[in-house]
Amino acid sequence: MIHDSRRAPRRHVTDSVPVIDTMTDEVVGQLGNISESGMLLIATAPLVEDGLYQLRFHLGSRPQAINVGVHLLWLVEANTPGQSWCGFRFLTISDEQRNQVRAWVGAGEETPAH
Repeated sequence: MIHDSRRAPRRHVTDSVPVIDTMTDEVVGQLGNISESGMLLIATAPLVEDGLYQLRFHLGSRPQAINVGVHLLWLVEANTPGQSWCGFRFLTISDEQRNQVRAWVGAGEETPAH
């Protein structure tokens, strides 16, 4: 059995959710999963491990974008050339948007935290 040490429940993202770097206004990848404390990105742009980024994305049909300041904790090259898996921790997110993420995660099939 694999022990999951993540503290917050997360939800796998089944739709295509582009993630935009707000500094360059360019898509850097697709959202893989999300919790109220961080996210997994399937990156299509080169990112720097231990880097800080300002990102924007939409969850579900909500018109308001979620804006987050993030720290790139780890990065692993994917099997697909030009892609990588990136684990981010949220550094800045408004209380309102954190509540939106929490509600969205809670509304779907989630992976429980242990």
